[in-house]
Amino acid sequence: MNGAGEQRMRFMLQFPDTHGTDADMLDCGSVAEIAVAAERAGFDGLAFTEHPAPGARWLAAGGHQSLDPFVALGGAATVTTRIRLLTYLTVIPYRNPLLLAKSAATVDRLSNGRFILGAGAGYLKGEFAALGVDFEERNALIDEALDVLPKHWSGEPFDFVGKHFSARSVQARPLPAQSPIPIWLGGNSKRTLQRVAERCQGWMPLVGSDALFKTTRTPSPGGPEEIAARIAELKHAAAQRDETLDFAIAYSDPALAKPRADVERHRSNLAQLAEIGATWTIVSRPAASREETLDFIAAFAETYVGR
Repeated sequence: MNGAGEQRMRFMLQFPDTHGTDADMLDCGSVAEIAVAAERAGFDGLAFTEHPAPGARWLAAGGHQSLDPFVALGGAATVTTRIRLLTYLTVIPYRNPLLLAKSAATVDRLSNGRFILGAGAGYLKGEFAALGVDFEERNALIDEALDVLPKHWSGEPFDFVGKHFSARSVQARPLPAQSPIPIWLGGNSKRTLQRVAERCQGWMPLVGSDALFKTTRTPSPGGPEEIAARIAELKHAAAQRDETLDFAIAYSDPALAKPRADVERHRSNLAQLAEIGATWTIVSRPAASREETLDFIAAFAETYVGR
């Protein structure tokens, strides 16, 4: 992928969130229909989040439903040809890294090299407990996975002794289409930024309210100037690896529920994101029906995509 200065801002549609349990997530439309509509409208990508074992209290307090992102993106891969497919984001510690690598490689092959592994540390302690993962080990498990993933994707035999597994002469085939599959890390901590600089291909800064940062256990990234400075530092570090990083920023202004309203303000905000080095904007909004989702896709694309 090209850097921010070499092409227009790219737009990633996050599959619409459904909060609570009064409605069903797929009331907003099927995976196939939304994927096809997003691609035809000019979006550059489609993203799915994940929460495999959310708590009932979390859902009741406004938490959102989810599909398995790898299965959903595999389905989207079969009905599209161009858009990138992103896990936004998968929680690395939830899975044995060999299973994570195989899921990622499978979607990458099904899509002919359009998959991006968007990943992070996770923050719901109850979900960690439900999945049998020690919350306090999450950072060690991320580092372990970042060691294992490229070995698995290489297609060559390898050994690895992890915290909870021992792999002897493992050889994973078939190969993914990309070498490597891009890994974008989400979060704002110093440790996350160091991992991005040293081992990944993209950063997804979390932008939002103080309440969001408290809930997700990550510090604020600061304002535009601070984010721009961090992006510049990451680009410099990436240059030492002869790689180009991507920077995806979620733009989820509630006013976008009506994308043809307050257009100039939104265009100004999107232009500012590009100016600070963002290469992707992730667009997310809830939708109650198929018609509402398709209308939003068409209206957003007509107003902002390609401009």
